[in-house]
Amino acid sequence: MGMATKIKMLLAARDMTIRDLAVKLDTSSQNMAAKLKRDNLSETDLQQIAKVCNAVFEGNFTLNDTGKEI
Repeated sequence: MGMATKIKMLLAARDMTIRDLAVKLDTSSQNMAAKLKRDNLSETDLQQIAKVCNAVFEGNFTLNDTGKEI
């Protein structure tokens, strides 16, 4: 499973859209959608995404409040 798929699962778990994520990361929705489409995310991107989604990135996402891994 690619990281873009995991991020989409994380967003669903957090009831967020790509637009919501882009706003929290101070980037455009188009830029975020393009990165997800290409599955082209740096580790820094992944760490920032985890932070704004209240999760931990360790090659996967672990929800802090439930412990669920995505």
